[in-house]
Amino acid sequence: MKIQQILASKGMNIITVQPQQPVREAIALLSQHRIGALVVVGDSGQPIGILSERDIIRRAAEHETFFADSVADLMTERLITGTPQDDTFSVAATMTERRFRHLPIMDEGQLIGIVSIGDILKAERNQYRGEIDTLETRIMAGEA
Repeated sequence: MKIQQILASKGMNIITVQPQQPVREAIALLSQHRIGALVVVGDSGQPIGILSERDIIRRAAEHETFFADSVADLMTERLITGTPQDDTFSVAATMTERRFRHLPIMDEGQLIGIVSIGDILKAERNQYRGEIDTLETRIMAGEA
């Protein structure tokens, strides 16, 4: 299964944030949209980082005044991205090994979506469920 199949089913709505925005605004976006990460984009609209719930929690544990910080102060700058043609198994392996849960998806230099490890696991579960159902139907038909 490819990432493009996940994007086709979940949609390509991407909630982004600018690096100069206050963390408080970023937290409000995460809460409002019920998501776990925001892609940080520069003035040109190109991704320059990602801000996740984990980033916020780590900063909150360091000091209580983190609400005054900007997104740039907390974001992960070493951004790893995927493409619509990436295989979900490979993406899940990379996300698990590198210990991150959200992957921005780029196509021809443009940000087109974001997938979470949950999105990938759900898609793979559904694919396996379909294969199991097909096999069960074939087995039952053979017994009749």
